[in-house]
Amino acid sequence: MHLQRQPSPTPPRGAEPFLRKRLAFLSFWDKIWRRVSQRTASPGPRALTPPSPAQSRSPPPAQRPSPRPARRPSPPPAQRPSPPQSPELRSAPPAQLFRALYDFTARCPEELSVTRGDRLYALKEEGDYIFARRLSSPPSTGLVPINHVAKATPEMLSDQPWYFCEINRTQAQQLLLSPANAPGAFLIRPSESSLGDYSLSVRAQAKVCHYRISTAPGGSLYLQEGRLFPSLQSLLAYYKANWKLIQNPLLQPCVPQEKPGGRALPEAHPAQHSCPLCQGSGWQGTELPSLQRPPAQDKWERPRSEFVLGKKLGEGYFGQVWEGLWQGSVPVAVKTMKSANMKMADLAKEIEALKTLRHERLIRLYAVCSDGEPVYIVMELMCKGSLQSYLGSPEGQALSLPLLLSFTCQVAEGMGYLEEQRVVHRDLAARNVLVGNDLTCKVADFGLARLLKDDVYSPSSGFKIPVKWTAPEAANYRVFTQKSDIWSFGILLYEIFTFGQCPYEGMSNQETLRQISRGYRLPCPAACPAEVYTLMLRCWKDSPEERPTFAMLWEKLGTMHRRLHLALL
Repeated sequence: MHLQRQPSPTPPRGAEPFLRKRLAFLSFWDKIWRRVSQRTASPGPRALTPPSPAQSRSPPPAQRPSPRPARRPSPPPAQRPSPPQSPELRSAPPAQLFRALYDFTARCPEELSVTRGDRLYALKEEGDYIFARRLSSPPSTGLVPINHVAKATPEMLSDQPWYFCEINRTQAQQLLLSPANAPGAFLIRPSESSLGDYSLSVRAQAKVCHYRISTAPGGSLYLQEGRLFPSLQSLLAYYKANWKLIQNPLLQPCVPQEKPGGRALPEAHPAQHSCPLCQGSGWQGTELPSLQRPPAQDKWERPRSEFVLGKKLGEGYFGQVWEGLWQGSVPVAVKTMKSANMKMADLAKEIEALKTLRHERLIRLYAVCSDGEPVYIVMELMCKGSLQSYLGSPEGQALSLPLLLSFTCQVAEGMGYLEEQRVVHRDLAARNVLVGNDLTCKVADFGLARLLKDDVYSPSSGFKIPVKWTAPEAANYRVFTQKSDIWSFGILLYEIFTFGQCPYEGMSNQETLRQISRGYRLPCPAACPAEVYTLMLRCWKDSPEERPTFAMLWEKLGTMHRRLHLALL
């Protein structure tokens, strides 16, 4: 007879505490009594820890792709995991701040699209995803692959005297080499070439040295391979004590530029206004005061009584531009446009689209006033006016080649953003690029041509199309694309290196189109490097498909600018 082995009887539950306490060294109890934590525990919260460099699915720092020209390095290929359902997500510790390392486009409603550099609060975590809230505009929540993010530095950088958040390489050099700063002065700023990283700029006698501070996949920071730091403060403390590793001592934070009255300019807002309307208003900087910020989206339409127009700043193909005051204190630029020439039915839709375009190289759109005649488009004010007028001024005529190249890079960067957003400018020219007191350039009037009626913006109408800046296919057939903007950018390059000279001078519009169709191209300006002229000619290719992209132009011009700058050190 086959005997079936019976399982050993389990001792009574009441004996467990007694035996475990007095005979704790025996592992036998774990065989007959499973621990409560193992028997009843559920998959509760676990710490949300970024992957270490060895475990990370992201490329190591030394191999991270360069952001130029696309400025969007791709994450490593991986199998697409199915996003977990919200009820199964495990809670993460509160206030976990992360930064997106790569672009990610949502593939289903549960996922969240992010752009490289976005700051996120991680709310929950499960497997290959985090459930996060995006802090940048527009705020939203959703799932993001964990190999696309890294833990952000928790310190409040804006409170640090050595951190300058809106300053570029050229401005850093000018500031550190000013009389107020001695050798050993230093600052940290966001990297221009790698979004999410930083640059350390140090004055060394009569020159400035720059060091890249990179972000490791786990969120740590490093200046040299093998030396990781949890924050910029700890990194600075180390290199202050071990300055020989970078061959330059870090003695004191950079002293900000001061106004004539002795008041330091805020580091976070280097572009300052000095126009008469700004003086005495109690407002400094490019940001609006807290009580006078641009209206919320549901209050974008503003009454005409809130604006007072001052002097006329200029006139373009879309209307006149006036210096003005908003509610009696905020300096703004107001573009006036005749409603008879506009598609008024599309105004709200187009303005809604335009106000979502936010980039440091684009003029900010603040408000619109469409009740009455003319229509007001209220924008950010740049006190040096248009690039065209500035280049023709005595100050502009004395600009050096590095500064001219800097202008080209800034415009290419702004147009590159519009290119990514699938926005066609239609009227890119030096007159529609505005200059601030710190020589910051911003593209204006982007997309406004779409507000004009079709029979107005055409060669056959009485409206003067800017033929000399317009690609042949756009001037002849009204085919406006990103490639027609590239043609216009080539003309803008010609304007910059001729210090504002009109292209095709002495030719009529008809003669210009005729000569272009025969293969004529503008000659190389005397102040223009041969490499830049080569880019101009590529912008003026007959076939739009053969013209470069703005991302490529930004990369090429940026490389030339950096190479020239290093040669002058």
